[in-house]
Amino acid sequence: MQKQKLCCLCPSLVLFLFSSALLSSGAELCNPTEKEALLEIKHSLGNPHIMRSWTPNTDCCKSWYKVVCDSQTNRVIWLKVQFSHLVGQISPAIGHLTSLQIVSFYKLPNLYGTIPQSITNLKNLQFLELSYTNLSGPIPLCLTQMHSLTDLFLTGNQFSGSIPPSLVQLANLENLSLDRNKLTGSIPETFGSFKNPILDLQLSRNQLSGTIPKSLANGNFSTLDLSRNKIAGDAAFLFGNGNLYGIYLNGNSLSFDFSNVKKFYEFLMHIDISRNKIYGRIPTSLTKLKYLNYLNVSYNSLCGPIPTGGLLQSFNETSYFHNKCLCGAPLPPCK
Repeated sequence: MQKQKLCCLCPSLVLFLFSSALLSSGAELCNPTEKEALLEIKHSLGNPHIMRSWTPNTDCCKSWYKVVCDSQTNRVIWLKVQFSHLVGQISPAIGHLTSLQIVSFYKLPNLYGTIPQSITNLKNLQFLELSYTNLSGPIPLCLTQMHSLTDLFLTGNQFSGSIPPSLVQLANLENLSLDRNKLTGSIPETFGSFKNPILDLQLSRNQLSGTIPKSLANGNFSTLDLSRNKIAGDAAFLFGNGNLYGIYLNGNSLSFDFSNVKKFYEFLMHIDISRNKIYGRIPTSLTKLKYLNYLNVSYNSLCGPIPTGGLLQSFNETSYFHNKCLCGAPLPPCK
């Protein structure tokens, strides 16, 4: 009899468990405020086709393209909008997504306007990429309030004005890319004081002028790219910098005696000083660099024999040509 009662209860129990599973699977995970903010962002971007999954009757944590929610809190932590010809601006509503850790607006040539100040509400943001868009205006000073940032990529936009010296306040920054904009003025003196032990600094293809601050000799840069600007003066003090793997100074108006470079960081791999007004001889200390795999000193006013030994003869003549009177392999012999 007891066994019969248990069997009679089984269908009811199965039905109850099945109903509970349905209710659970249909529960909305997306935070209502964040869902509204995301829909506003979609609207400000012109309701593009790539966001067709962003609809009011679906769950932003389950099926929305390039939106990721935290599995514990169900708050939006990841937002990427990339590779589209959408037309619009970044809505200030982005400031309501306060748990965001990663934001990328990338290769959106018709994204215009400025960076909304509300972005500083994103106190947990670690990765901010606004690259290859048509965003313009000055780089907002408010970005210096985003102390969790480790990566700031503002490459390939229309940003203008000077570089904010206060960016050095971003103590956790590991990558700072401001290249391919319309930035003017000089490199801030403060840029030799970034707190992070290693920083990749990209400032190339702007309209920067003046001289390189001496303070940069104290910075721990892994990559230092100042190429294709209007920078003048001396740079001999940069090459011994303690974590430097790549230095790119090409396409400026630098003028200094290259033989005055007394020390190169031993793990330097890339050196490009081409298309400047650099004179003197190539330092023999370059022959001690065991990991050098790219060298370009062309289009300068260098003279004298190319030092023998090390890796200097492994580069072809294009690394050395169009100088005043350089000679020796791989160029023609000295007379």
